[in-house]
Amino acid sequence: MIDFDFTPKSYFDGTGPSALLAKLSYPESQWGEEISIYAAPLDGKIYFEVVDFYGNDFAVKPEESDHPLSLQEFIFLIETLEVIDHGAKGDMNITLSGIPEAKSNVYPQLQGYFIEKRKNFGML
Repeated sequence: MIDFDFTPKSYFDGTGPSALLAKLSYPESQWGEEISIYAAPLDGKIYFEVVDFYGNDFAVKPEESDHPLSLQEFIFLIETLEVIDHGAKGDMNITLSGIPEAKSNVYPQLQGYFIEKRKNFGML
């Protein structure tokens, strides 16, 4: 059973200015796109940043938070990602319409959630 209320105590362990929250890969994409989601602290808030190979700009919901997100809120962030269209590269909006494979040290149940979702849609 997935605990959607799970919330990490912190994203940051003192090893750097930002923290990798998750890596998403889209195996059905012809290019095998991969996206990384980071958190960075600034002025008492946590800002979320999405990075891909092409350097696209992503709309992230929420863009910031004053606390670590619950698993449910983080899944929402992933599932509502959009490329800001000015010069989007790599057909990333089409890629984002797929269901990713996910890995996260911060959200241990994230991978299981997306495995189940991929199974339900016949992708496994």
